[in-house]
Amino acid sequence: MELRLPRRRRVLAAVAAALAVLAGAGTWTAVADDSDPPVHRTDGRFTVPGAVLDTSFFTAGDAGRRPAVLLAHGFGGSKDDLTQEAQDLARDGYAVLTWSARGFGRSTGRIGLNDPDAEIADVSRLLDWLAERPEVRLDAPGDPRAGIAGASYGGALALLAAGHDRRVDAVAPQITYWNLADALFPDGVFKKLWTGLFFTTGSLDAASPRPPAGGSSNQPTAASGCGRFTAELCAMYERIAVSGTPDADARALLEARSPAAVAKDIDVPALIVQGQSDSLFPLGHADAMAKAISANGAPVAVDWIQGGHDGGDMEKDRIRARTTAWFDHYLKGEKNTGTGPAFRVTRTGGVDSTDGAAQLRGATADRYPGLTATTRTLPLAGPPQTFANPPGGAPPGISAVPGLGGALGGLSSSLGVGISLDVPGQYARFESAPLPDTVQITGAPTVRVRVEADTADAVLFAKLYDVSADGRQQVLPSQLVAPVRVTGADRGRTVTLTLPAVDHTAQKGHRLRLVLAATDLGYASPAAPATYTVTLAGGLAVPTAPGLDTQPAALPAWIWALPLGGVLLAAVLLLTGRRRGGTPAPDPALADVPLQITGLAKKYARSADRYAVQDLSFRVEKGQVLGLLGPNGAGKTTTLRMLMGLIAPDAGEIRVFGHAVRAGAPVLSRVGSFVEGAGFLPHLTGRANLELYWRATGRPEQDAHLDEALEIAGLGTALERAVRTYSQGMRQRLAIAQAMLGLPDLLILDEPTNGLDPPQIREMREVMIRYAAEGRTVIVSSHLLAEVEQSCTHLVVMDRGRLVQAGPVAEIVGSGDTLLVGHVDTVSGELVAKVAALPGVASATAGADGLVVRLDGTTPDRLLAELVGLGIPVTSFGPNRRLEDAFLTLIGGTTP
Repeated sequence: MELRLPRRRRVLAAVAAALAVLAGAGTWTAVADDSDPPVHRTDGRFTVPGAVLDTSFFTAGDAGRRPAVLLAHGFGGSKDDLTQEAQDLARDGYAVLTWSARGFGRSTGRIGLNDPDAEIADVSRLLDWLAERPEVRLDAPGDPRAGIAGASYGGALALLAAGHDRRVDAVAPQITYWNLADALFPDGVFKKLWTGLFFTTGSLDAASPRPPAGGSSNQPTAASGCGRFTAELCAMYERIAVSGTPDADARALLEARSPAAVAKDIDVPALIVQGQSDSLFPLGHADAMAKAISANGAPVAVDWIQGGHDGGDMEKDRIRARTTAWFDHYLKGEKNTGTGPAFRVTRTGGVDSTDGAAQLRGATADRYPGLTATTRTLPLAGPPQTFANPPGGAPPGISAVPGLGGALGGLSSSLGVGISLDVPGQYARFESAPLPDTVQITGAPTVRVRVEADTADAVLFAKLYDVSADGRQQVLPSQLVAPVRVTGADRGRTVTLTLPAVDHTAQKGHRLRLVLAATDLGYASPAAPATYTVTLAGGLAVPTAPGLDTQPAALPAWIWALPLGGVLLAAVLLLTGRRRGGTPAPDPALADVPLQITGLAKKYARSADRYAVQDLSFRVEKGQVLGLLGPNGAGKTTTLRMLMGLIAPDAGEIRVFGHAVRAGAPVLSRVGSFVEGAGFLPHLTGRANLELYWRATGRPEQDAHLDEALEIAGLGTALERAVRTYSQGMRQRLAIAQAMLGLPDLLILDEPTNGLDPPQIREMREVMIRYAAEGRTVIVSSHLLAEVEQSCTHLVVMDRGRLVQAGPVAEIVGSGDTLLVGHVDTVSGELVAKVAALPGVASATAGADGLVVRLDGTTPDRLLAELVGLGIPVTSFGPNRRLEDAFLTLIGGTTP
């Protein structure tokens, strides 16, 4: 392929490059690492007009001539960022060249933002050099077989080089721009925060880079404060930053340095990777480049990754592998090497419970659908609305925040994380009805509106929220907003707004909310105050791309070990089971007894001198709510774990409805439990979590009795909300509902009121009482003695692993030696003295509700007779003890 420069100029450039290599300070060295096969690296200084480039050349093995790959770095980076990738490609059979672009790393020169006469011309000179290397395969003399890959700044360079130099044979640009003017001035609105960061990054080192030994820096003079930028770029930025409005000269300057300027000349295979979490170069740029290159007849594949300039998962390993396969196919000519689907989009499928990382899955299609394929129209509702652009555009709304939008919003499609703010009085809002089914949005929705203003132009920021069924949660997918400038708004105009392109799932029952705001933190709003009126002129057209085939999320690595672990565990259980003997036969006499524990004992390995549970025996009947009490270390949790078959006792027996409890015993299907908390997938609704849990049990769906369990738990409409929106009390009730799935005959709850406020505790108490009222049995372990006293019918009190007392709550509370005597007269000191002097009375004191008498030798009936004999008008007579008093007495004063 021929270089698109005059032949004389190309020959001179090649000669100059060769001389620079041979004589340019003699800085080339050979470096080999210890990998197998060894990678040979040669570092050098490459002199070009106006700069000296810092380069590295990588090869591996002695494979003769091979295709070349040029790796271009991102803005603010250098060739050092690409070392590992270069080494990997070298091992794969490529000659790899990396370099630091002008103004970056150890290269000199000024940053020209991929100026065709500077940075792009540099690529042509590097191709000239590669054509002279004996390691590089040639298509023709002076024409190396070469591909270019790069991200962001480097991705645009790859596309521009392909448009300017016919010797480029394949490209793999990532998260880059098609038209830089559209990226920084979308629809004529200044993207001030990203542009500011862009230019600040290039100005970090205002001093000129150190020139090579014996040479000059070749640095042109730039305006003050420009750092490494060329003077014309610095002047452009300063002009736009002050005015807040892009002008025609600024657009022309940036457009000339954009791949779109050479769109008709880019006709090589292109693997286009674009980020969904990217408010700098959103998906629309990838769409434009895919359409243009495809129109030239070149193969194109589009891959939407989860991350982007705003953060998120860049899927580096997968994209690196796909890029290598792309070059293998189109550079090496390996036609049997697959290049992947024509279109792929990464979707978030929840969170891996092992490490909290997002689980990613791909949806693919055999053709790229574009951003508006197969639209579905959803009606929006809302009257005409008037709102204001405040003076100076402050305070602004918040949506896309550079570096934070995707970091917070990259998981928003499934987890609902993110941050957004619409300032009251500065926006109009329109909403759809609740969605009758789940809607998968893949592309850029559109909507027609009429805009009227009291100024010539109106600047609006359009965004589409996903609103939960109860209206409490709204998610802005990927935190993206579409700025739009409506000219002639003072005369009223009807326009079609194109909203940000996203891949987002809106669940059934949710609503879509269109917001048109006057301000946004990331953009420059008009400084002059203005009033806008917006009226709907049509429904919301949502692209659905139905041809996508979604794959399941990749399984965590530990899951692959489960089958082998299951086999080993089964073998251990089989062997230990044989040594212990068979499971005891069911006891017909206990078939209707929910629980009987006999002589239970457990000692942990590290506590050889102390039993966690010892000689424990008690029985629980149907319809009882049994409270299991004891101080810390009493053995309550150990008992519950043995009851559920999680650990084996050292001695004794547990029978549930007559069946001995063992790990995996079938009778445990009649037991529901909530012990030490429950885990839920936060992005799913409460109902979806329960349905998923029940499916995991493998039992028939009709046996779940989901509606009955939910009615008892009393969650109401909250079931249709994502669990991440639940309060602690609602999560606890959802956990109870999960334990009640299948309506188990025996329900075990460990600290069910932990972390709840008083109203929530009361609701939990009612749940337990309602459940037992149906003829089932509840066992609850709790430290809240007052709550146990109100909700439980029976108690088992443990201390140091042993049973202290068991029986009805009334008996345990009422068995004390302190009585409360109520009477009609005021308790006088004389009356107190008379009662205290009676035989068998240890003390008598005046209380708020009467006379408190502690017995010491007499009985309650004798005391009553004595009081009547003294002429004291007794109105009430009974024990004066709460459960707390009884509990402390039973365990000797320690606390639960």
